[in-house]
Amino acid sequence: MLAGLRPAQIVDPSLADGLSVKDTLAHLQAWQSRTIARLEGALQGHAPHFPQWPVALAEEESSEAVDRANAWILATQRDRPWAEIYQAWRSGFLRFLDLLRTIPEADLHPGGKLAWVAEYQLLASGTGSYDYHHAEHRDRLEAWLRNHADLHDAV
Repeated sequence: MLAGLRPAQIVDPSLADGLSVKDTLAHLQAWQSRTIARLEGALQGHAPHFPQWPVALAEEESSEAVDRANAWILATQRDRPWAEIYQAWRSGFLRFLDLLRTIPEADLHPGGKLAWVAEYQLLASGTGSYDYHHAEHRDRLEAWLRNHADLHDAV
């Protein structure tokens, strides 16, 4: 879906909330990095080492904290080149899928070998990242593409 977009479409800020495709992918990549930290922690037998963000987030993030994190992601990622954002998202997504395939299923559920997983269902983190977060943004992007078919088809 992304391969068919022209550079002008990638940075067009007419998606929901004035975001572009590039902004949306940067957003997904940033949140994906937190999920990857959880999965890597489970695989390596330690608590997650989250990326450093200036916004404090607990496992049960409040909507205000999430909004602040999303604003910070947008502000810090907006000037990064598309190729860099796309590559970071793509390699992260492939890492995410690989980790889900590698971690024994028993370790993805509470009560496994990691104390922090007992409080936070790791499987929910993985499925939430893909089934909810990526799907939510994909649906919005597909709707945007349908409504902007003339932009997509233009040469």
